[in-house]
Amino acid sequence: MSKQLKLKIVTPERLILEEMVDQVTLPTTEGEITVLPEHIPLIAGLASGDVVAVTGGEYTPMAVVGGFVEVKDNAKTTEVAVLADFAEHVSEISDEKIAEAKARAEELKKKLENKEIVDFEHFEAELERSLTRVKIADKWRSKKYRK
Repeated sequence: MSKQLKLKIVTPERLILEEMVDQVTLPTTEGEITVLPEHIPLIAGLASGDVVAVTGGEYTPMAVVGGFVEVKDNAKTTEVAVLADFAEHVSEISDEKIAEAKARAEELKKKLENKEIVDFEHFEAELERSLTRVKIADKWRSKKYRK
């Protein structure tokens, strides 16, 4: 059996995924990276995009927004911990959620035009979450992946 990574994806609300995978591709603030077994230790900021775990040739995609990734390698296994502000498996993003996200994004864009709004950062984060959901759902709509 070939070596695998221990992947754990966590948000402030819940544990999204915890399993052994062959590799994982992540969107970092410095660009996209792929982590394989025996990867060097690493800590990086996460950008908005999709985290794609690969196990036995099957893809498990998740939409993520912000956070950090830590890669640790010890003698037994390589561990990848993703601490995301928001993460969701692509299969959880229904057409209804996509429509809601698009509507919410439009609503937030209009609110952002009003410079009197005090909570700009909150609106910006929510807008990014909505747009990421739509982008990743559209990207994976016609591709095969593990649910």
